[in-house]
Amino acid sequence: MNPVSPKLVTARYIGRLPAFVIAAGLLAALAWWVSPWFWIGAGVFLALLAWQVWLIPAQVRLLGWQETEDELLITKGRLWHTFTVVPYGRIQFVDVTAGPVERALGMKTLKLHTASASSDSVVEGLPADTADALRDRLAVKARERMSGL
Repeated sequence: MNPVSPKLVTARYIGRLPAFVIAAGLLAALAWWVSPWFWIGAGVFLALLAWQVWLIPAQVRLLGWQETEDELLITKGRLWHTFTVVPYGRIQFVDVTAGPVERALGMKTLKLHTASASSDSVVEGLPADTADALRDRLAVKARERMSGL
């Protein structure tokens, strides 16, 4: 499997961690000025922050994708492992998006739309040039496979 960009760890840190830091800081301030009972909440948010700091790199390491002759394979997770097989003939269109953090880090997200709304698949954290090239290849393969239907 082809791994996603390790910069996805930084993007997820920027997107997820500030909420935990702010909540822990607010609860610590309340504990200092209002009641020591707020230290419990601050401790909970610090524990959640530590858990996210460990979890995000572990999740990113387990993300991968692979092109085969007939389908795109996408894998993620270990405990709740998901292995998705998307046949090229089922792809209706391919989106490539990049938010401000992703753009700053040179990454894009590729989303495949298929005939079934529940089977849409996403590959996050692709380097920008890889995402664009993959989009073009998938569009060509999808058109080739759809023409035979």
